[in-house]
Amino acid sequence: MSKDKRILVIASGNQGKIREFQGLLADLPVTVEAQPDGLDVDETGETFQANARIKAQAVARLTGHWALADDSGLSVTALQGAPGVHSSRYAPTDAERIAKLLAAMDGLQERSAEFRAALCIAAPDGNVLLEVEGCCEGQITREPRGNGGFGYDPIFEVSKTRRTFAEMPPAEKKHYGHRGRAFALLKNPLQDLIKAS
Repeated sequence: MSKDKRILVIASGNQGKIREFQGLLADLPVTVEAQPDGLDVDETGETFQANARIKAQAVARLTGHWALADDSGLSVTALQGAPGVHSSRYAPTDAERIAKLLAAMDGLQERSAEFRAALCIAAPDGNVLLEVEGCCEGQITREPRGNGGFGYDPIFEVSKTRRTFAEMPPAEKKHYGHRGRAFALLKNPLQDLIKAS
């Protein structure tokens, strides 16, 4: 590792998410590492931003390096914002989460929803260095469409595209997606932080 590269630990055990961040961070002078195996941080926050902060601070303290955490999920208007911060725990598997959400919306005309992604970078002393939030608006389809993506992607139709995330190639999903939008807000300030450190 060259001395001008800073280690940035991704506060996640999800390999797909780590690969996504490695791609997003590829042209920054950082060495991306996964959090230690077996680490599980309790997400006790009531907002995506609070959960991202909890995870980033815990992993930064534990590893002694800057840590980047994200918390994201789906908020459905007709369900008073559910599943929200419980998106990944709404049911045991992606297929069951989709089935449960579609059942909860059965017969509802109001289908608007949004994906939100909160990103937080924390230092080992617990200081929050950066926080941003990205949003993608759309609506819940009446049945799954497409074979790509993961999670709720097959039932989330992105506004003005007439396609679900699961029907989009990865580059297009990155363009419209909440995590890509949040990262676009994070990138330049992160670059400045690295230069100043």
